[in-house]
Amino acid sequence: MKVEWEGKNYEFEKPMQVSRLLEELSLSREAHLVVANSKLVTEDHKLGIDDDIRVIRVISGG
Repeated sequence: MKVEWEGKNYEFEKPMQVSRLLEELSLSREAHLVVANSKLVTEDHKLGIDDDIRVIRVISGG
């Protein structure tokens, strides 16, 4: 699967859950969102090998 994170592209050979992908990229679940094929997905969603994935950092302010 192809994963885009902060302008860099990563390739993963096996399907995995969103939570595992974030672990592989050493990213916190609380501070990042994952979009698969233009849809926001939860951390228990299983990502497929043909999915197009984007990881987005959550930014909040006051």
